Amino acid sequence: MNAPQENAAAPKPTKSGPPLPLLIIGAVLLIGGIGLGGRMWWRSQHLVETDNAFVAGRLHPVATRVAGVVTEMHMQDNAFVKAGDVLLRLDPADAAVQVERLKAQIAQADAVISSSAAQIAQAKAQAAVTTSQVAQSESVLARTELEAKRSQALFGAELRATSKQELDAALAARDVARADVAAKKASVNAAKEAIAAAESARQSANAQKSATQAQLKDAQNQLGYVEVRASADGRIGKRTVEVGQRVQAGQQLAAIVEPEVWIVANFKETQLARMKPGQQVRIKVDAFPGQQLTAKVDSFAPASGASFALLPPDNATGNFTKIVQRVPVKLVFAPESLKALGEQAARIVPGLSVQAEVEVAE
Repeated sequence: MNAPQENAAAPKPTKSGPPLPLLIIGAVLLIGGIGLGGRMWWRSQHLVETDNAFVAGRLHPVATRVAGVVTEMHMQDNAFVKAGDVLLRLDPADAAVQVERLKAQIAQADAVISSSAAQIAQAKAQAAVTTSQVAQSESVLARTELEAKRSQALFGAELRATSKQELDAALAARDVARADVAAKKASVNAAKEAIAAAESARQSANAQKSATQAQLKDAQNQLGYVEVRASADGRIGKRTVEVGQRVQAGQQLAAIVEPEVWIVANFKETQLARMKPGQQVRIKVDAFPGQQLTAKVDSFAPASGASFALLPPDNATGNFTKIVQRVPVKLVFAPESLKALGEQAARIVPGLSVQAEVEVAE
């Protein structure tokens, strides 16, 4: 038998500690964590950011001021229009009839005014005639009164220089003259009342004419409102009207969106301490991934967003829960940033989501 080999291979000693791959992975994770933490610290010191932001712009409603049927349409979806361009026309028939009716009423009022003026002139002439007649009747009355007194004196004398019949005739003539003077004065008063009545009728007709003229002006304005014109330069959106459709006064038919846009970013109230107007802002629009735009802080809202809500929160109740409020901040695009986008800048429209990073480092 062969003896056991003395030089048989001895077992290799086992290594203590974690294997090398784990050490490498741990080192990579440690370095990555340090880098990530350092980046987060640097961003917290130099940037204030929010993704609660959107593009805003001016939207002008297109609405009619009168009711009617649309007969012409001159605006197309998404088309560009200039201020003053005719967008649509309504049927002017109803407004035109109203204008003609009021013109006829004004003509009728003019006729009444002319008639009243003629009546005034006639009444004044009659008053002048009766006034002269009053003077004549008064002179006749004075003469008859003298004759009556003379007859009374002669009849009362002892010689009876006049007869009873002559005395009665003189007294009757005096009474007739008195009645004639009273009648003439009554005629003068009647003429004056006729003048006042005709003057009142003329004033009433003038007032009616003025009221009708105001109504005519309003009707002419209504006739002009059948043309709906653009109130500003921009593009047509949300058109909801077609030819032949009957629309009501105040009904919104479309919207005009101006080309100028900006950003409304809702920052937390705890982020506002280091923000001020003029700071540079990095902008990322979700519609253009991979492209970074620049803007600057323009102004801050005078109240929090909750204060402008339809139903502002009432913090006077007993079950109060403190919530971090957000304040709208207006950010204005840098012109050179939009210019670099070229034709794509026109696709930045109100409502797009935005991410904003404000550089707050001094």
